[in-house]
Amino acid sequence: MWKWEADGAKGVVVIVHGAAEHHGRYRWLMEMFRLSGFHVVMGDLPGQGTTTRRKRGHIQSFDEYINEVADWVAAAKEFQLPIFLLGHSMGGLVVIRTLQEKRLPVDGVILSSPCLGLVTYPSKGLDLLSKVLNYVAPSMLFDSGLSVEMATRNEEVREMDKNDSLYVTKVSVRWYRELVKAMQLAYRNISKFPDIPLLLMQGGDDKIVDKAVVKEWFDQLPISEKVYKEWNKLYHEIFNEPERDHVFLYAKTFLDTQLQLQR
Repeated sequence: MWKWEADGAKGVVVIVHGAAEHHGRYRWLMEMFRLSGFHVVMGDLPGQGTTTRRKRGHIQSFDEYINEVADWVAAAKEFQLPIFLLGHSMGGLVVIRTLQEKRLPVDGVILSSPCLGLVTYPSKGLDLLSKVLNYVAPSMLFDSGLSVEMATRNEEVREMDKNDSLYVTKVSVRWYRELVKAMQLAYRNISKFPDIPLLLMQGGDDKIVDKAVVKEWFDQLPISEKVYKEWNKLYHEIFNEPERDHVFLYAKTFLDTQLQLQR
């Protein structure tokens, strides 16, 4: 976990990355927040990026992610400033499950194309096989099926990812089963989501996450302040798309509004 500090900071943004990726893919976003007056706290989730505690692409339990994010929020608390959580894709799912399971001092949440349902699932036969392998060979790896071409239209990001040695291309059977369980729990425990301001932004042409499922979850969320923004024609990684300046401005305006309301 690392911290990037801003001059005269007015708040802290804790960023949680998605599946297969790592903190290094968020340099642009981190710098934009820092230049806008926000400290940034971010790390690599277990089994991804620079982490070495666990086999790459593998976890024993989704709780590993939840506990990691709780630690990042604890570190952000040391700044004694308002704290905001931003989770992308699987990181969005991690943020949801963390807030459902733990009481954290968070003043607002931004979810970016949260992984609440997939566009493409394994066949019924492969799904059944994964349930068996989850008991007999949980660390067995298989191709994630994810590609940067599915994630963003930004050619610069695509080129960078082709040479990114930290990008995870294979995930374990246990990782997949824990992901599926976490998506189910995000729905089952929807009433446990805390009543804090939420901005959910979704790519309108997402090739990875099922936007209809995301909107359904959002509509059922019983909180007093929530905003849904769908970005027409944008792919999954809205903060990497060619229109990312507009996406960031929308996110920044949400944070600044929350800070003004707290005064």
